[in-house]
Amino acid sequence: MKFSAVIFDLDGTIIESENAWGATFVEVLKSLGVIAKETHPQIRGASLKASWKLLLGRYSIKKDISLDELEVLTYLEYENHLDDIEVKSGFIEFVDFLKNSDFQIGLATSTRWETANKILENGGMTEIFNCITTGEEVLNPKPDPEIFTLTSDKLGVEREGCLVIEDSVSGIEAARQAGMKVVAIASNDNEDELSEADVIVGGFSEITPKVVDQL
Repeated sequence: MKFSAVIFDLDGTIIESENAWGATFVEVLKSLGVIAKETHPQIRGASLKASWKLLLGRYSIKKDISLDELEVLTYLEYENHLDDIEVKSGFIEFVDFLKNSDFQIGLATSTRWETANKILENGGMTEIFNCITTGEEVLNPKPDPEIFTLTSDKLGVEREGCLVIEDSVSGIEAARQAGMKVVAIASNDNEDELSEADVIVGGFSEITPKVVDQL
């Protein structure tokens, strides 16, 4: 097998968190005096600052608050919704296969370390990863490849030896720019968006050794 490491995204890939993020953005918007038009105002796969830059314009928010302050408020509110997050079906079984096959396992998430660590603790996943890279460690968020190249460096694995598991357009682009193959996990409504991935699956049970060997 030509891969020796698998690098996972967190939100939407390992965990079902879209509803938690949606509720978070709705609550923060409410604190700014805005009633959200959508149940999921955030941009899937984008950084918090990118989402807020769009939302400040969409809702014509004039309140004197910076993107940095909004990011902090959003993380604080998100941590109130951690009990609504679930580990995706098949992930633990897939990780067991990887460990039994001597793969290195990395996590590359735009989420800040403090919040990511709480999610991993809640899900019983703190011992899974050989290394974790968070958005605080890179200058440029996805779709820039920096978070994936840094993770491969931490793992001590060449770029082409890393397989990325993602769920967003920006994550797929970042992985491809890093010179890595990428498997996309699609939800019910976004498979068409993920066409640049090398393989699109509906869940971890579909990422078989045969699928990996064909990449």
